[in-house]
Amino acid sequence: MTLDWTQSGIYVVIAAAALLTYVTRVSGYLILSRFKALPARVEAGLDAVPAAVITTLVAPAAFSGTWREATALAITLLVGLRTGPLVTVATGTLTVIVLRAVTG
Repeated sequence: MTLDWTQSGIYVVIAAAALLTYVTRVSGYLILSRFKALPARVEAGLDAVPAAVITTLVAPAAFSGTWREATALAITLLVGLRTGPLVTVATGTLTVIVLRAVTG
């Protein structure tokens, strides 16, 4: 089986994306390692990153998803208030899977 240009182009895009991701992550570490202490504003910005990432993952499902996604978000929120991150993510994932399987 031979690869045509379209298929090999996909591998080039994947490799380029992987390289770009690696370079951006390493450059962040290199830049931050030059500081002995981070300025307060930089530290505050970095502390806000996890909340921003969670928001970008949850907001589309909350506002444009079906009732199954809204139900899964509500259950996950309740579980997240009582347990740790691993159990919370597993609960949310399993809830969506079960609701989609049961209700079609």
